[in-house]
Amino acid sequence: MHVMTADRAVLLFSYGNLQQKELQVAIFGRELAGRKDALPGYARAITDVGNVLYYDIEASSDPENVVSGTLFEITEEELAAVDIYEKGREYHRISVTLQSGVQAWAYRRPQ
Repeated sequence: MHVMTADRAVLLFSYGNLQQKELQVAIFGRELAGRKDALPGYARAITDVGNVLYYDIEASSDPENVVSGTLFEITEEELAAVDIYEKGREYHRISVTLQSGVQAWAYRRPQ
């Protein structure tokens, strides 16, 4: 596994809340610049946990399923901040290959 140093960009794919400018400012102290991308082989899912809706992704056997989102470049330090935010919502980080062919991190709830 390749370990990135703090000065290298980390790729993060968001299909949900992290695309919101207000949340980006709250977590990173800045708005992120990103580009549209998609995650093939996954479908969107919504889980209701105690009247709180969680948007999620789940692996799909249907090759037509694709989850649209945004690809961001962030720092390792910023990724650690996202880990803390997502852990509080019971999401964990997974490595995914996007439609563009790049490898990125994404978050999902345990299945």
